[in-house]
Amino acid sequence: MRAALLQITSSDNPDENLALVQGMVADAVAQGATLVCTPEVTNCVSMDRAHQSKVFYLQDEDPTLQGLKATAHEHGVWLSIGSLALKGGAGGRFVNRSFLINPSGEIAATYDKIHMFDVQVSETETYAESSGYTPGGQAVLADIGDAKIGLTICYDLRFPHLHRSLAKAGADIILVPSAFSAVTGAAHWETLLRARAIETGCFVIAAAQTGTHSVKSGKSRLTYGHSLAVSPWGDILADAGTNCGITLVDLDLNEVSKARTRIPALKHDRVFSEPKSK
Repeated sequence: MRAALLQITSSDNPDENLALVQGMVADAVAQGATLVCTPEVTNCVSMDRAHQSKVFYLQDEDPTLQGLKATAHEHGVWLSIGSLALKGGAGGRFVNRSFLINPSGEIAATYDKIHMFDVQVSETETYAESSGYTPGGQAVLADIGDAKIGLTICYDLRFPHLHRSLAKAGADIILVPSAFSAVTGAAHWETLLRARAIETGCFVIAAAQTGTHSVKSGKSRLTYGHSLAVSPWGDILADAGTNCGITLVDLDLNEVSKARTRIPALKHDRVFSEPKSK
């Protein structure tokens, strides 16, 4: 399987972002990709809730989703839309939703980001994702024929039990589309991705946003980049650096069973009591 990781710098203009991604998907397929992966919030990177309300849509009305479904169909490729920011969350909030599109242009699976990024990275960099987005509550595994794929999004990376549950359910590949903070990315990104691959014996494919995001309103964001592909043994197969572009990686799915045979930790769970203070 040849996977393509699209590394982009989405603006707060969904129409511009759609045109860019459609061209990149075509280029990736021309280079032999059979699975194309985009980052988190492919459609729009914005910190301005008012602007978000103007440019986000309900799922069935979203132009980015419709356009990328058509693109997947046109090129006959599996397409992971890392996530789209959409209307339709509880209490008037949005959802951060990942889509897996099959080669016929149909939605094969959706996943709503479970873990909300509510952190204060520094005195000047604070995020409160739960104030604008409704968290999901369901882990999702999708079968694409050659492999089973576990869906996660960005901050989910810090919760190993989610990835372990996907692996125990049969995942060969775990996707981690992201818009990672530059500060936390430099400190933790590679380490966490390699850890999740090693713990699960899965390929980990993480397409990422990168650079300074152009916005017409509100505060801009800086994301880390470094889209990574990691083997089930924890080796880095590809690192996209910080430039926008397409990173191709060939996945030998036999490596999943090899890694799990060498370290069969997924079979070694034991029931234990919760810790007690003494």
